[in-house]
Amino acid sequence: MTAAVSLRPSKADALRYTPIAEHGLIGDMRTAALVGTNGTIDWYCCTRFDAPSVFAAILDADRGGAFELAPDVPARTKQFYFPDTNILITRFFADHGVGEVQDFMPIVDDSHEADRHRLIRRVLCVRGAVPFTARVAPRFDYGRKTHTVSMRHGQTVFDSADLSLALTSSVPVEIDGPDATSSFLLGEGESAVFALDRIGGGVEPRSCPLTEAEDLFGATVRYWRTWLSHSRYRGRWREMVHRSALTLKLLTYAPTGAIVAAPTTSLPEQVGGERNWDYRYAWVRDAAFCIYALLRLGFTDEAKAFVHFLSENVGLNDGSDGPLQIMYGIDGRSELPEEELLHWEGHLGSSPVRIGNEAVHQLQLDIYGALIDSLYLYDKWGEPLHSGHWATVGTLVNWVCEHWDQPDEGIWETRSKSQRFLYSQLMCWVAIERAIRIATHRGLPADMPRWAHARDAIYQRIMESGWSSRRKAFVQHEGDEVLDASVLMMPLAKFISPTDPKWLSTLDALGEELVSDSLVYRYDPRRSPDGLRGEEGTFSICSFWYVEALSRAGRVDEARLAFEKMLTYGNHLGLYAEEIGHTGEQIGNFPQAFTHLGLISAAFNLDRALG
Repeated sequence: MTAAVSLRPSKADALRYTPIAEHGLIGDMRTAALVGTNGTIDWYCCTRFDAPSVFAAILDADRGGAFELAPDVPARTKQFYFPDTNILITRFFADHGVGEVQDFMPIVDDSHEADRHRLIRRVLCVRGAVPFTARVAPRFDYGRKTHTVSMRHGQTVFDSADLSLALTSSVPVEIDGPDATSSFLLGEGESAVFALDRIGGGVEPRSCPLTEAEDLFGATVRYWRTWLSHSRYRGRWREMVHRSALTLKLLTYAPTGAIVAAPTTSLPEQVGGERNWDYRYAWVRDAAFCIYALLRLGFTDEAKAFVHFLSENVGLNDGSDGPLQIMYGIDGRSELPEEELLHWEGHLGSSPVRIGNEAVHQLQLDIYGALIDSLYLYDKWGEPLHSGHWATVGTLVNWVCEHWDQPDEGIWETRSKSQRFLYSQLMCWVAIERAIRIATHRGLPADMPRWAHARDAIYQRIMESGWSSRRKAFVQHEGDEVLDASVLMMPLAKFISPTDPKWLSTLDALGEELVSDSLVYRYDPRRSPDGLRGEEGTFSICSFWYVEALSRAGRVDEARLAFEKMLTYGNHLGLYAEEIGHTGEQIGNFPQAFTHLGLISAAFNLDRALG
């Protein structure tokens, strides 16, 4: 397949925007922030993942707002995570000294203090002397609402109509129009602290002296290391797998157990293009795959929390007769109205910038398989499903038996016409097959004759209508011969033997048409129009599916090389966006849960294949 061509931004624009991959992620499992390698926080939504942004310079360098903090002299930078934590350290190497900024959000329990959403930036000079400057420039409600700035009780308070933030600093701060600035010099061994708190609603302003910041740093280190110590993974790629697990944990919304697809919106799948979507919600598909990855590593609490989220919001207790909604707000709300922010230019001029997601109303039959497979795994490795869950599983499976052969919009959420996608039918088969497994294992009541009949009918339909004798491959949907990387899930879902001749032929066809240096395109939008203009990069979870399919097919050397190549496309911290562009750049929302769970699954299965 011909590589996707990005619309090249101007040199001026390229200087105004930090590349997507040049960021690390911090958070408190309620919200998150992106910190650039230049020391700037240019994405932060307070008070939750899907709240209006406060800092969003990554989407509009002039109007989005940012928290800049860096040396006032030229400096080289390096960025890393404090080992086995989500505390981010950005180091600056200047001519006369070395300094660093430690960025983190303290993890607190469900007490009222959690509503503070404290963001701490510790600045240290470790060698010589380094002059620093800071500029705190919030732009509330996606830059649509004005605010005032005032000094109160030694703090700088930013007040908007709906949100107030208080900045505490151990060094002097001055008001500069709508912003706050500070310039200070640190000598070797000296430090400074900035803490940004949400205040109001019963959360009172509170200072953050150097000693308290140090104590919170230590407590946050202990939290992340204690959590990670429960991992059972001891394989070859421990560092990358654990970084992916830590990232998935950061994308969890602790109050409900929901897992967001990504903490960002509208980072482009093609620079200058229109494929810009809001991923700050809980997709049933993405979250279910996340649970699979976390269960593989031994994190059963996250699985339990997600099942609770499903029980409360997705209809596992109310006997819903479908179709299921494909995504929900992290609080369980069902309406996610899509809106374009016309006053923002988008990352590197990629517009429109969207908030909300109208795909919420699409029919995507594959989510039934993802959902019931996750419940099957939870029943197997976590806790037995209770009777209420099983009753609703029965309702869902009966619905699938009636509707599995409908056209739908598919896993890729096409915005053109509906099709009978192979992947949708495959996952309907998974839904029924896993339910049969649960019923058989647990001796639970089920309409076995009906379920088995539907399961077998889906199998026959895929083998007959999903197979192209001319292409010698399974294809994207009935009535065409276009290839689609989603069929890589066929052996992973145990639908077909990974060494079946038809599957091996399909694997070869995918390798010839959709794979480029181990990177996998979802499909060719020119041959399979999806209702949108432009092209896109390779889809990273598909690349990890390819690794897993190769390893299961016995092509272990190829699988390992492809996996090692994929690791080179991660950023300096081991984080992945949704896609990889034609020159290796990260594109799409960042970091993406789908990609990281694919990495975990590929590493787990490749380890097993290598012995």
